[in-house]
Amino acid sequence: MQRPEWAPESIDIERPSVARMYDYYLGGSHNFAVDRAAAQAMITAVPEAPLMAQANRAFMRRAVRFLAARGVRQFLDIGSGIPTVGNVHEIAQHEMPDARVAYVDIDPVAVAHAREILAGNAQTVIIQADLRTPEEIVKHPEVRELLDFSQPIAVLIVAVTHFIPDEDDPAGLIARIRDALAPGSYLVLSQASGEGRTEEEAAETFAVYRRADNLVRARPREMLLPYFDGFTLLDPGLVWVPLWRPDPTDNTEDADRVVFIGGVGSLGE
Repeated sequence: MQRPEWAPESIDIERPSVARMYDYYLGGSHNFAVDRAAAQAMITAVPEAPLMAQANRAFMRRAVRFLAARGVRQFLDIGSGIPTVGNVHEIAQHEMPDARVAYVDIDPVAVAHAREILAGNAQTVIIQADLRTPEEIVKHPEVRELLDFSQPIAVLIVAVTHFIPDEDDPAGLIARIRDALAPGSYLVLSQASGEGRTEEEAAETFAVYRRADNLVRARPREMLLPYFDGFTLLDPGLVWVPLWRPDPTDNTEDADRVVFIGGVGSLGE
């Protein structure tokens, strides 16, 4: 196929990418025929796949707007994927033109695409790093050049921690990021949960990730509470993501179908 102008030369456009498939679920344009074919195969196996992606993105948007209204002007998005289709910088900078956003992703495909998308936006940066090396993130020179860690920062870890095994101590990793933040900072987090499903139902739901070579560790909400140690959980607490401060026109029926639980915590309130 012909390479689109926006696609970096370093990217293999004949091989599906999880990041570009996620973009497709969101209705984005940074995906190829090979990604759409793979995504459709996943949708056939697990019809909730687009719903999961869209619900998480909607939760992120609402949380960013909420925090912008509270005066937060710095955002650190860990596990960002391809920052398109109403992502953090678009929402935050619409509310506050001076907002600054640092994106972090482990996937070199997502990072390469992001650099093309963000070119010319001096108030954003993208780095390749892993949540499992938090000091590398918070001490990275590009992150430090953009974000002032003496001022409040909203850290977003949306749909990421279920890829972190228990032995890597996801709560401990988040605590190490928390310790680098100033009072008045926030944590926005969502995680896959198997609550309300049988073991067989949960296994089939999360098969979409297994087919992408990512093992999901679904966790109930009581296992997510330690992620917010040191933070004050804001109302309505840890809930199915469509139920977190929904917009008046949002459909919140069957919210558990999205299988993601999320919440927002404040540091120093």
